[in-house]
Amino acid sequence: MNGAKSSHPNPPPQAGEGKTEAFGVYVHWPFCLSKCPYCDFNSHVRHAPIDEDRFARAFAREIETTAARAPGREVSSIFLGGGTPSLMRPQTVGAILDSIGKHWRVAPDVEVTLEANPTSVEATRFAGYRAAGVNRVSLGVQALDDASLKALGRLHTAREALDAVAIARTSFDRYSFDLIYARPDQTPQMWTDELKLAISEAAEHLSLYQLTIEEGTPFFGLHAAGKLKTPDEAVARALYDVTQEVCAQHGLPSYEISNHAREGAQCKHNLVYWRGEEYAGIGPGAHGRLDIDGIRHAIATEKRPEAWLMRVEASGHGVVTDDHLNSEERADEFLLMGLRLAEGIDPKRYAALSGRALDPGRIAVLREEGAIVVDDSGRLRVTQAGFPVLDAVVADLAA
Repeated sequence: MNGAKSSHPNPPPQAGEGKTEAFGVYVHWPFCLSKCPYCDFNSHVRHAPIDEDRFARAFAREIETTAARAPGREVSSIFLGGGTPSLMRPQTVGAILDSIGKHWRVAPDVEVTLEANPTSVEATRFAGYRAAGVNRVSLGVQALDDASLKALGRLHTAREALDAVAIARTSFDRYSFDLIYARPDQTPQMWTDELKLAISEAAEHLSLYQLTIEEGTPFFGLHAAGKLKTPDEAVARALYDVTQEVCAQHGLPSYEISNHAREGAQCKHNLVYWRGEEYAGIGPGAHGRLDIDGIRHAIATEKRPEAWLMRVEASGHGVVTDDHLNSEERADEFLLMGLRLAEGIDPKRYAALSGRALDPGRIAVLREEGAIVVDDSGRLRVTQAGFPVLDAVVADLAA
Protein backbone atom coordinates (compact mmCIF):
# COMPACT_ATOMS: atom_id res chain seq x y z
CA MET A 1 0.00 0.00 0.00
CA ASN A 2 1.34 3.41 -0.88
CA GLY A 3 -0.99 5.44 1.33
CA ALA A 4 -1.94 7.69 -1.59
CA LYS A 5 -5.10 9.71 -1.27
CA SER A 6 -7.98 8.81 -3.53
CA SER A 7 -10.86 10.88 -4.82
CA HIS A 8 -12.83 7.65 -5.34
CA PRO A 9 -12.89 5.99 -1.92
CA ASN A 10 -14.72 2.74 -1.54
CA PRO A 11 -17.60 2.81 0.95
CA PRO A 12 -17.42 0.34 3.83
CA PRO A 13 -19.14 -2.98 3.15
CA GLN A 14 -22.81 -3.10 4.02
CA ALA A 15 -24.53 -5.61 6.27
CA GLY A 16 -24.34 -9.04 4.74
CA GLU A 17 -20.93 -8.35 3.20
CA GLY A 18 -18.95 -9.52 6.20
CA LYS A 19 -18.96 -6.25 8.16
CA THR A 20 -19.50 -6.77 11.89
CA GLU A 21 -19.92 -4.24 14.65
CA ALA A 22 -16.65 -4.90 16.47
CA PHE A 23 -14.76 -1.68 17.30
CA GLY A 24 -11.44 -1.58 19.12
CA VAL A 25 -9.51 1.15 20.91
CA TYR A 26 -5.72 0.81 21.03
CA VAL A 27 -3.84 2.97 23.58
CA HIS A 28 -0.05 3.22 23.30
CA TRP A 29 2.09 3.82 26.39
CA PRO A 30 5.53 4.45 24.86
CA PHE A 31 7.89 4.11 27.83
CA CYS A 32 10.13 1.18 28.84
CA LEU A 33 12.73 0.61 31.56
CA SER A 34 15.19 -0.46 28.85
CA LYS A 35 15.18 -1.02 25.09
CA CYS A 36 15.37 -4.67 24.05
CA PRO A 37 17.96 -5.26 21.28
CA TYR A 38 15.45 -6.99 18.95
CA CYS A 39 12.65 -4.43 19.38
CA ASP A 40 11.62 -2.00 16.63
CA PHE A 41 8.41 -0.85 18.35
CA ASN A 42 7.85 2.77 19.30
CA SER A 43 9.34 2.54 22.79
CA HIS A 44 11.47 5.06 24.68
CA VAL A 45 13.58 5.01 27.84
CA ARG A 46 13.36 8.07 30.10
CA HIS A 47 15.57 8.42 33.16
CA ALA A 48 13.54 11.28 34.65
CA PRO A 49 10.11 10.46 36.13
CA ILE A 50 7.20 10.52 33.66
CA ASP A 51 4.49 13.11 34.34
CA GLU A 52 1.68 10.57 34.28
CA ASP A 53 -1.04 13.07 35.18
CA ARG A 54 -0.12 15.20 32.18
CA PHE A 55 -0.09 12.18 29.87
CA ALA A 56 -3.41 10.96 31.28
CA ARG A 57 -4.99 14.35 30.47
CA ALA A 58 -3.56 14.16 26.94
CA PHE A 59 -4.90 10.64 26.42
CA ALA A 60 -8.32 11.84 27.56
CA ARG A 61 -8.14 14.79 25.16
CA GLU A 62 -7.17 12.64 22.17
CA ILE A 63 -9.92 10.12 23.02
CA GLU A 64 -12.45 12.99 23.08
CA THR A 65 -11.27 14.34 19.71
CA THR A 66 -11.22 10.89 18.09
CA ALA A 67 -14.70 10.04 19.41
CA ALA A 68 -16.00 13.29 17.90
CA ARG A 69 -14.73 12.08 14.49
CA ALA A 70 -16.09 8.56 14.96
CA PRO A 71 -19.17 8.90 17.17
CA GLY A 72 -21.78 6.31 18.02
CA ARG A 73 -19.47 3.31 18.16
CA GLU A 74 -19.71 0.56 20.76
CA VAL A 75 -16.29 -0.45 22.03
CA SER A 76 -15.87 -4.23 22.00
CA SER A 77 -12.18 -4.31 22.95
CA ILE A 78 -9.51 -2.06 24.45
CA PHE A 79 -5.81 -2.85 24.26
CA LEU A 80 -3.19 -0.98 26.32
CA GLY A 81 0.08 -1.70 24.49
CA GLY A 82 3.57 -0.31 24.38
CA GLY A 83 6.26 0.21 25.41
CA THR A 84 5.45 -1.13 28.85
CA PRO A 85 1.93 -0.17 29.96
CA SER A 86 2.48 -1.94 33.29
CA LEU A 87 4.79 0.96 34.21
CA MET A 88 1.63 3.08 34.51
CA ARG A 89 -0.01 3.55 37.88
CA PRO A 90 -3.35 1.74 38.12
CA GLN A 91 -5.11 5.10 38.55
CA THR A 92 -3.67 6.27 35.21
CA VAL A 93 -5.09 3.15 33.55
CA GLY A 94 -8.40 3.82 35.30
CA ALA A 95 -8.47 7.42 34.03
CA ILE A 96 -7.87 6.27 30.43
CA LEU A 97 -10.62 3.64 30.65
CA ASP A 98 -12.99 6.20 32.20
CA SER A 99 -12.31 8.56 29.27
CA ILE A 100 -13.14 5.83 26.75
CA GLY A 101 -16.37 5.09 28.61
CA LYS A 102 -17.28 8.77 28.69
CA HIS A 103 -17.04 9.27 24.92
CA TRP A 104 -18.15 5.90 23.48
CA ARG A 105 -20.57 3.21 24.53
CA VAL A 106 -18.71 0.24 25.99
CA ALA A 107 -20.01 -3.29 25.40
CA PRO A 108 -20.99 -5.21 28.55
CA ASP A 109 -18.56 -7.98 27.58
CA VAL A 110 -15.72 -5.62 26.57
CA GLU A 111 -12.25 -7.20 26.55
CA VAL A 112 -9.68 -4.90 28.22
CA THR A 113 -6.11 -6.14 27.76
CA LEU A 114 -2.99 -4.65 29.33
CA GLU A 115 0.53 -5.65 28.26
CA ALA A 116 2.87 -6.24 31.18
CA ASN A 117 6.49 -7.14 31.79
CA PRO A 118 6.95 -9.91 34.32
CA THR A 119 9.10 -8.14 36.86
CA SER A 120 8.00 -8.51 40.46
CA VAL A 121 7.39 -4.76 40.93
CA GLU A 122 4.86 -4.67 38.09
CA ALA A 123 3.26 -7.99 39.02
CA THR A 124 2.24 -6.53 42.40
CA ARG A 125 0.12 -3.98 40.52
CA PHE A 126 -2.11 -6.58 38.90
CA ALA A 127 -4.83 -6.29 41.56
CA GLY A 128 -4.86 -2.52 40.99
CA TYR A 129 -5.25 -2.94 37.24
CA ARG A 130 -8.11 -5.38 37.79
CA ALA A 131 -9.86 -2.84 40.02
CA ALA A 132 -9.31 -0.17 37.33
CA GLY A 133 -11.19 -2.26 34.74
CA VAL A 134 -8.55 -4.43 33.06
CA ASN A 135 -9.85 -7.99 32.60
CA ARG A 136 -7.04 -9.60 30.57
CA VAL A 137 -3.24 -9.32 30.72
CA SER A 138 -0.62 -10.19 28.14
CA LEU A 139 2.81 -10.89 29.63
CA GLY A 140 6.04 -10.34 27.68
CA VAL A 141 7.81 -13.47 28.94
CA GLN A 142 9.79 -14.09 25.67
CA ALA A 143 11.78 -17.10 26.97
CA LEU A 144 11.75 -19.58 29.85
CA ASP A 145 15.49 -19.96 30.32
CA ASP A 146 17.80 -17.38 31.87
CA ALA A 147 20.55 -17.50 29.24
CA SER A 148 18.08 -16.71 26.45
CA LEU A 149 16.44 -13.96 28.50
CA LYS A 150 19.82 -12.31 29.08
CA ALA A 151 20.67 -12.58 25.35
CA LEU A 152 17.32 -11.00 24.50
CA GLY A 153 18.05 -8.08 26.84
CA ARG A 154 15.18 -8.92 29.20
CA LEU A 155 15.35 -7.66 32.79
CA HIS A 156 13.61 -10.66 34.39
CA THR A 157 14.60 -14.25 35.09
CA ALA A 158 12.62 -17.34 34.07
CA ARG A 159 11.58 -17.78 37.72
CA GLU A 160 10.28 -14.18 37.89
CA ALA A 161 8.39 -14.75 34.66
CA LEU A 162 6.64 -17.86 36.00
CA ASP A 163 5.92 -16.09 39.32
CA ALA A 164 4.31 -13.22 37.37
CA VAL A 165 2.21 -15.73 35.40
CA ALA A 166 1.07 -17.23 38.72
CA ILE A 167 0.09 -13.79 40.02
CA ALA A 168 -1.75 -13.05 36.76
CA ARG A 169 -3.64 -16.31 37.22
CA THR A 170 -4.88 -15.20 40.66
CA SER A 171 -5.92 -11.71 39.43
CA PHE A 172 -7.40 -12.43 35.99
CA ASP A 173 -9.61 -15.09 34.45
CA ARG A 174 -7.95 -14.36 31.11
CA TYR A 175 -4.23 -14.03 30.55
CA SER A 176 -1.71 -14.71 27.81
CA PHE A 177 2.01 -14.55 27.39
CA ASP A 178 4.51 -14.16 24.55
CA LEU A 179 7.50 -16.29 23.67
CA ILE A 180 10.12 -15.75 20.97
CA TYR A 181 11.53 -18.79 19.17
CA ALA A 182 14.12 -19.42 16.44
CA ARG A 183 16.60 -17.92 18.89
CA PRO A 184 20.38 -18.43 18.41
CA ASP A 185 21.41 -22.08 18.98
CA GLN A 186 17.83 -23.20 19.67
CA THR A 187 17.06 -26.76 18.57
CA PRO A 188 13.62 -28.27 17.88
CA GLN A 189 13.95 -30.47 21.00
CA MET A 190 14.83 -27.48 23.22
CA TRP A 191 11.84 -25.58 21.85
CA THR A 192 9.54 -28.59 22.32
CA ASP A 193 10.47 -28.80 26.01
CA GLU A 194 10.10 -25.05 26.54
CA LEU A 195 6.78 -24.97 24.73
CA LYS A 196 5.36 -27.82 26.83
CA LEU A 197 6.36 -25.94 29.98
CA ALA A 198 4.71 -22.77 28.61
CA ILE A 199 1.49 -24.60 27.79
CA SER A 200 1.36 -26.06 31.30
CA GLU A 201 1.40 -22.46 32.62
CA ALA A 202 -0.94 -20.95 30.01
CA ALA A 203 -4.66 -21.02 30.68
CA GLU A 204 -6.01 -20.24 27.24
CA HIS A 205 -3.72 -18.22 24.96
CA LEU A 206 -0.09 -18.00 23.79
CA SER A 207 1.57 -15.65 21.30
CA LEU A 208 4.61 -17.35 19.72
CA TYR A 209 6.78 -15.20 17.48
CA GLN A 210 9.68 -16.24 15.30
CA LEU A 211 12.68 -14.00 16.00
CA THR A 212 13.07 -11.53 13.16
CA ILE A 213 16.08 -9.27 12.70
CA GLU A 214 14.65 -5.77 12.20
CA GLU A 215 16.64 -2.98 10.59
CA GLY A 216 17.64 -0.24 13.00
CA THR A 217 17.89 -2.55 16.04
CA PRO A 218 21.12 -3.60 17.82
CA PHE A 219 20.44 -7.19 16.73
CA PHE A 220 20.52 -6.04 13.09
CA GLY A 221 24.08 -4.75 13.46
CA LEU A 222 25.24 -7.84 15.34
CA HIS A 223 23.63 -10.13 12.75
CA ALA A 224 25.20 -8.23 9.86
CA ALA A 225 28.62 -8.48 11.55
CA GLY A 226 28.24 -12.25 12.00
CA LYS A 227 28.14 -11.96 15.80
CA LEU A 228 24.54 -13.13 16.07
CA LYS A 229 23.65 -16.36 14.31
CA THR A 230 19.99 -17.32 13.99
CA PRO A 231 18.79 -20.77 12.89
CA ASP A 232 19.00 -21.45 9.16
CA GLU A 233 15.88 -21.79 7.03
CA ALA A 234 15.52 -25.55 7.53
CA VAL A 235 15.83 -25.35 11.32
CA ALA A 236 13.51 -22.32 11.44
CA ARG A 237 10.91 -24.31 9.49
CA ALA A 238 11.32 -27.27 11.85
CA LEU A 239 10.80 -24.93 14.83
CA TYR A 240 7.65 -23.55 13.20
CA ASP A 241 6.34 -27.09 12.61
CA VAL A 242 7.06 -28.02 16.25
CA THR A 243 5.10 -24.94 17.35
CA GLN A 244 2.03 -25.97 15.36
CA GLU A 245 2.15 -29.64 16.33
CA VAL A 246 2.79 -29.25 20.06
CA CYS A 247 0.20 -26.50 20.52
CA ALA A 248 -2.45 -28.40 18.55
CA GLN A 249 -1.78 -31.58 20.55
CA HIS A 250 -2.33 -29.66 23.79
CA GLY A 251 -5.56 -27.93 22.76
CA LEU A 252 -4.14 -24.54 21.70
CA PRO A 253 -4.26 -24.63 17.89
CA SER A 254 -3.20 -21.56 15.94
CA TYR A 255 -6.03 -19.18 15.06
CA GLU A 256 -3.55 -16.73 13.53
CA ILE A 257 -0.05 -17.30 12.20
CA SER A 258 1.60 -16.47 15.57
CA ASN A 259 -1.30 -16.82 18.02
CA HIS A 260 -2.69 -19.94 19.68
CA ALA A 261 -5.79 -20.29 21.82
CA ARG A 262 -8.29 -22.69 23.28
CA GLU A 263 -11.73 -22.62 21.66
CA GLY A 264 -13.44 -19.28 22.41
CA ALA A 265 -10.33 -17.73 24.00
CA GLN A 266 -8.98 -15.82 20.98
CA CYS A 267 -7.90 -12.22 21.61
CA LYS A 268 -10.95 -10.19 20.54
CA HIS A 269 -8.90 -7.05 20.01
CA ASN A 270 -6.40 -8.62 17.65
CA LEU A 271 -9.27 -10.14 15.67
CA VAL A 272 -10.46 -6.57 15.00
CA TYR A 273 -7.19 -5.91 13.13
CA TRP A 274 -7.08 -9.18 11.24
CA ARG A 275 -10.74 -9.05 10.20
CA GLY A 276 -10.35 -5.54 8.82
CA GLU A 277 -12.68 -3.89 11.31
CA GLU A 278 -12.50 -0.37 12.76
CA TYR A 279 -10.20 0.69 15.57
CA ALA A 280 -9.06 3.97 17.08
CA GLY A 281 -5.37 4.55 17.81
CA ILE A 282 -4.63 6.72 20.87
CA GLY A 283 -1.20 7.84 22.13
CA PRO A 284 2.29 8.37 20.68
CA GLY A 285 2.87 6.34 17.50
CA ALA A 286 -0.58 4.69 17.56
CA HIS A 287 -2.29 3.63 14.32
CA GLY A 288 -6.01 3.58 13.61
CA ARG A 289 -8.50 2.60 10.91
CA LEU A 290 -11.73 4.60 11.02
CA ASP A 291 -14.68 4.77 8.63
CA ILE A 292 -15.70 8.43 8.37
CA ASP A 293 -18.41 9.49 5.90
CA GLY A 294 -18.01 6.23 4.00
CA ILE A 295 -14.22 6.61 3.69
CA ARG A 296 -11.66 4.32 5.36
CA HIS A 297 -9.04 6.52 7.05
CA ALA A 298 -5.56 5.15 7.86
CA ILE A 299 -4.42 7.29 10.77
CA ALA A 300 -1.10 7.52 12.63
CA THR A 301 0.04 9.80 15.44
CA GLU A 302 3.36 11.49 16.23
CA LYS A 303 5.84 8.89 17.52
CA ARG A 304 7.96 11.00 19.87
CA PRO A 305 6.18 11.10 23.25
CA GLU A 306 6.94 14.70 24.18
CA ALA A 307 6.18 15.96 20.66
CA TRP A 308 2.88 14.03 20.71
CA LEU A 309 2.06 15.55 24.10
CA MET A 310 2.60 19.10 22.83
CA ARG A 311 0.51 18.44 19.70
CA VAL A 312 -2.39 17.11 21.77
CA GLU A 313 -2.22 20.01 24.20
CA ALA A 314 -2.18 22.47 21.30
CA SER A 315 -4.79 20.94 18.96
CA GLY A 316 -6.52 18.05 20.72
CA HIS A 317 -4.81 15.22 18.84
CA GLY A 318 -1.38 13.94 17.79
CA VAL A 319 -2.34 12.86 14.26
CA VAL A 320 0.44 13.29 11.68
CA THR A 321 -0.91 10.95 8.95
CA ASP A 322 -4.53 10.69 7.82
CA ASP A 323 -4.72 8.90 4.46
CA HIS A 324 -7.85 7.87 2.60
CA LEU A 325 -7.54 4.27 1.47
CA ASN A 326 -8.93 3.67 -2.01
CA SER A 327 -10.76 0.48 -2.88
CA GLU A 328 -7.64 -1.37 -4.01
CA GLU A 329 -5.62 -0.40 -0.94
CA ARG A 330 -8.47 -1.43 1.34
CA ALA A 331 -8.89 -4.77 -0.37
CA ASP A 332 -5.13 -5.46 -0.27
CA GLU A 333 -5.05 -4.70 3.45
CA PHE A 334 -8.06 -6.98 4.03
CA LEU A 335 -6.29 -9.78 2.15
CA LEU A 336 -2.95 -9.25 3.90
CA MET A 337 -4.49 -9.27 7.37
CA GLY A 338 -7.32 -11.77 6.85
CA LEU A 339 -5.17 -14.54 5.39
CA ARG A 340 -3.11 -14.56 8.61
CA LEU A 341 -6.16 -16.12 10.27
CA ALA A 342 -6.90 -19.85 10.30
CA GLU A 343 -10.52 -18.93 9.46
CA GLY A 344 -9.32 -17.21 6.26
CA ILE A 345 -11.41 -14.73 4.29
CA ASP A 346 -14.68 -14.54 2.42
CA PRO A 347 -13.71 -13.81 -1.21
CA LYS A 348 -17.07 -12.02 -1.65
CA ARG A 349 -15.99 -9.40 0.86
CA TYR A 350 -12.73 -8.91 -1.06
CA ALA A 351 -14.75 -8.41 -4.25
CA ALA A 352 -17.06 -5.92 -2.50
CA LEU A 353 -14.07 -3.91 -1.28
CA SER A 354 -11.96 -3.98 -4.46
CA GLY A 355 -14.64 -4.01 -7.15
CA ARG A 356 -13.14 -7.15 -8.69
CA ALA A 357 -13.07 -10.83 -7.81
CA LEU A 358 -9.92 -12.74 -6.97
CA ASP A 359 -8.48 -14.46 -10.05
CA PRO A 360 -9.90 -18.04 -10.22
CA GLY A 361 -6.80 -19.15 -12.14
CA ARG A 362 -4.44 -18.02 -9.38
CA ILE A 363 -6.68 -19.64 -6.77
CA ALA A 364 -6.59 -22.92 -8.74
CA VAL A 365 -2.78 -22.91 -8.96
CA LEU A 366 -2.35 -22.16 -5.23
CA ARG A 367 -4.84 -24.91 -4.36
CA GLU A 368 -2.95 -27.35 -6.53
CA GLU A 369 0.29 -26.39 -4.78
CA GLY A 370 -1.35 -27.05 -1.41
CA ALA A 371 -0.91 -23.46 -0.20
CA ILE A 372 -4.64 -22.69 0.15
CA VAL A 373 -7.98 -24.45 0.45
CA VAL A 374 -11.48 -23.25 -0.34
CA ASP A 375 -14.02 -24.78 2.04
CA ASP A 376 -17.66 -25.72 1.40
CA SER A 377 -18.89 -22.27 2.43
CA GLY A 378 -16.53 -20.63 -0.09
CA ARG A 379 -14.07 -19.25 2.49
CA LEU A 380 -10.46 -19.16 1.33
CA ARG A 381 -7.89 -20.30 3.87
CA VAL A 382 -4.12 -20.66 3.88
CA THR A 383 -2.95 -24.18 4.81
CA GLN A 384 -0.30 -25.05 7.39
CA ALA A 385 2.03 -25.68 4.45
CA GLY A 386 1.17 -22.25 3.03
CA PHE A 387 1.69 -20.18 6.20
CA PRO A 388 5.52 -20.19 6.07
CA VAL A 389 5.26 -18.61 2.58
CA LEU A 390 2.26 -16.40 3.41
CA ASP A 391 3.76 -13.23 1.91
CA ALA A 392 4.17 -14.96 -1.47
CA VAL A 393 0.60 -16.34 -1.32
CA VAL A 394 -0.82 -12.87 -0.57
CA ALA A 395 1.26 -11.26 -3.33
CA ASP A 396 0.09 -13.89 -5.83
CA LEU A 397 -3.59 -13.43 -4.99
CA ALA A 398 -3.39 -9.63 -4.96
CA ALA A 399 -1.58 -9.37 -8.30
